[in-house]
Amino acid sequence: MTNTSTVARGGGASPAPGRRRHAPQRPAKARGLSPRAVPYVLLAPGLLVIAGLLLYPLGQMIVISFQKVGIPQINGKKPATWEGWDNYTRVLDNEIFWSSLRNTLVFAAVTVALTLVLGTAVGTLLNRLSKKMSTFVVIGIMSAWAVPPVAQGVIWRWLFDADAGMINWALNLLPDGLSELLFGRSDWTGEPWLNDAFTIYLVLIVCVLWSSFPFVAVSVLAGLKGIPAELYEAARVDGATPWRIFRKITFPLLKPVFSVLTILSIIWDFKVFSQLYVLMGGPTNREAFNLSIFSFAEAFRSPPKMGVGAAIAVILTLILLVVTAVYIRQIVKTEDLR
Repeated sequence: MTNTSTVARGGGASPAPGRRRHAPQRPAKARGLSPRAVPYVLLAPGLLVIAGLLLYPLGQMIVISFQKVGIPQINGKKPATWEGWDNYTRVLDNEIFWSSLRNTLVFAAVTVALTLVLGTAVGTLLNRLSKKMSTFVVIGIMSAWAVPPVAQGVIWRWLFDADAGMINWALNLLPDGLSELLFGRSDWTGEPWLNDAFTIYLVLIVCVLWSSFPFVAVSVLAGLKGIPAELYEAARVDGATPWRIFRKITFPLLKPVFSVLTILSIIWDFKVFSQLYVLMGGPTNREAFNLSIFSFAEAFRSPPKMGVGAAIAVILTLILLVVTAVYIRQIVKTEDLR
């Protein structure tokens, strides 16, 4: 009876004499990388690829910018000699550098502004179309964005060709009175659009604008899809005009998108090379040089001065690094808002 009452009270059976209680065994720690090291191990392959494809060539370019590298050095007959800051001094003392910098800045400013305005207008239009029609238009405009830069230059060089270009042919179809009123001339036969620096950049702006605005339009369309329709309905009920709706609702909510698109457009338009090279037919017109063409011409035209060309490329890279820093900062801020 005594043992039964003890069990009933929850006392449990006592261990047999001579036996020891064993503490519960802790699970053995898994051997391997610590959790803190796993992200770095996963990032290592990508960092090695970046280092091999980007950082090493960038380092070589910086080293060459301080050296004299010509045909003897390329052929291995003479070692490269250290020039110090002489290459940078030659670049800054060259008038072509300042005209190239001016062309680069003006072209980038005009093209970025036009790309953002046209892309935003097309993106807003696509948002109002039906789903099928919007998809059809997106596929059409993205076809232009997918064209390689060299092919873009070839297309627009053919369109503005002085002898067989369609632009001159189309302008000749205008009534003489209208052509005189708009352009001050009526005969466009043999108009050499690609001989003068000003008209070369007009064609280049059209070429880059044609291939760049689809990306902006699709990005704006994606941003508009995320804005609640109730906001627009409430604004229309209050009697807001379309421009006021865009200024008070659309633009503030898409400001992170516009900031990123602006930085990306600046980077892309600042280093345009292939289209301008094809339109000019090579680095022939020095008045139409931008920094990319100027760097190429100094590095590879006879006699090649790769040290000077590398110095120009370093200056261009420094400018773009500043812009890229702003871009990365904007990306971080956008992620924080999400």
